[in-house]
Amino acid sequence: MKTRWIKTTAEAANELNVQMPWERGARRASMIARRSQAMSQLNLLSA
Repeated sequence: MKTRWIKTTAEAANELNVQMPWERGARRASMIARRSQAMSQLNLLSA
């Protein structure tokens, strides 16, 4: 009984496909770059 629970738990964990925060590096960096570019343009317009 215990091995069946472990087996089904391992199978469920293998099927789970969640993207961890550290895996989003390039997408997050591009978003930060766009935001900082927009902020610098706003600062130029308001100065």
